[in-house]
Amino acid sequence: MQAAWPEPVERVAAYLREAGAEARLEELESATATAEDAARAAGSPLAQIVKSIVVVCDERPVMALVPGDRRADLDKIARAANAAKARIATAAEVQDSTGFAPGAVAPFPLPKVELVLIDQGLLAHDTVWIGAGSPAHLAALSPADLVRLARARPIDAVQEA
Repeated sequence: MQAAWPEPVERVAAYLREAGAEARLEELESATATAEDAARAAGSPLAQIVKSIVVVCDERPVMALVPGDRRADLDKIARAANAAKARIATAAEVQDSTGFAPGAVAPFPLPKVELVLIDQGLLAHDTVWIGAGSPAHLAALSPADLVRLARARPIDAVQEA
């Protein structure tokens, strides 16, 4: 029997179970502070790592899911959220709006985030890897399941290469 997971990871696991998602949740040997670390740990290309970024759009938290090898475009995200301006959330805002610590954010469940945007580039992969509630946990799932579970709207959310 496995040891209990940290509470935020268990929250993600329960959400996946209740949704009947085909996902693989893994505990890594070491914490993954960056998308590069996560890609190495998962043995996955950086483009298949999902960065879950909280963006404050006109004082409202919005989740942007972008590939690990790209940078979020705050202007595109603001437009998609019908907001005049957007900025990256502070650590306290990330914790408050998602219930997860920065560096451990999962794209669901999100208690105070009403809008989730996913970069359409992530939809091209068979599998993507998301943060799963702690810096040492990742989950692999299909982009279609990610869109469904996060209730995400596909947009172009990244800066030009």
